[in-house]
Amino acid sequence: MTYNFIKLAKRSVLVLLLVSAAPAMAQDGTIYPLKAPAEPKAIPLGTGGVEGQKAPETWFKQWGDPMARNISTATLTPFLPAPGKANGTAVIVAPGGGYRWLSMGNEGWEVAQALADKGIAAFVLKYRLHPTPETLEDFKAWMDRPRNAPAPAPSASASASTTATPPSMPQLDLSNQLEDAEAAYAMILKRSKEWGVDTNRIGMIGFSAGAGLTLHSTLNSKTMKLAFIGPIYGGMGPVEVPKNAPPMFNAIASDDFLFRGQFGVVDSWFKAGIPVEFHLYQNGGHGFGLGNPDKTSNRWFDAFIYWLEVNKFLKPQAKK
Repeated sequence: MTYNFIKLAKRSVLVLLLVSAAPAMAQDGTIYPLKAPAEPKAIPLGTGGVEGQKAPETWFKQWGDPMARNISTATLTPFLPAPGKANGTAVIVAPGGGYRWLSMGNEGWEVAQALADKGIAAFVLKYRLHPTPETLEDFKAWMDRPRNAPAPAPSASASASTTATPPSMPQLDLSNQLEDAEAAYAMILKRSKEWGVDTNRIGMIGFSAGAGLTLHSTLNSKTMKLAFIGPIYGGMGPVEVPKNAPPMFNAIASDDFLFRGQFGVVDSWFKAGIPVEFHLYQNGGHGFGLGNPDKTSNRWFDAFIYWLEVNKFLKPQAKK
């Protein structure tokens, strides 16, 4: 069943021009203008602007969540654990939104705070986006236009087998987004002592497009040495896994339009001999963040934290 795309901004998509099947929610699915919230802890990453971007950064609200679009200045917002609770592990959190907007609340701030509550230093990456129409009215019309069929994740390797994957659509240029992720990683390294971060325990987690950026960074960055990754409801196509790839935690719901019965990325990690944990939930749709009412996918965060614990990322390292 295909829903009106206007109702789906909260269901942040991994690729441009996607249609999602969204579960009913209590909040109103109408897009409302939103005054840009104060972000007093946001640190500019200094990675430059967006070529051809004439519209300023603007915000809107849908499904009760704040969304940002036309982002031309990347920032990193720290969510640090309470004094005495930090375990040294850090996570870069990448929200989703099809690289056209970011679900800052549902897939950013809320997740980062939940991680900080577990003793993990979390950093929300507000990365640069591809342009959308300047006015909210034009943006709504742009969102509501006819859509093409979904495409595989932009992180999928062009050389990987595609026998079980639908034909690819043109992929977005993610050079800006990768540069932003690398700058975030570099800043955490630079300020690791200030933030109580063990530089050998920096991971990255992302949602939808943020999951795509997490994988893209893992597969393509020459400077990031991630200790673990967590692509959540991202594209499932096969990839070519680097020899030094980090352990992966992967979660998606079977009724997510990005799943489509594919296990490619998980299979790629398994065949490469890299530790991988995969959770396929019965329901949850796309864009569930920390969870939606009465869905089996609501337990993914608990599973992720337990995975981190078993892999010794939650126990503070003994000081040498």
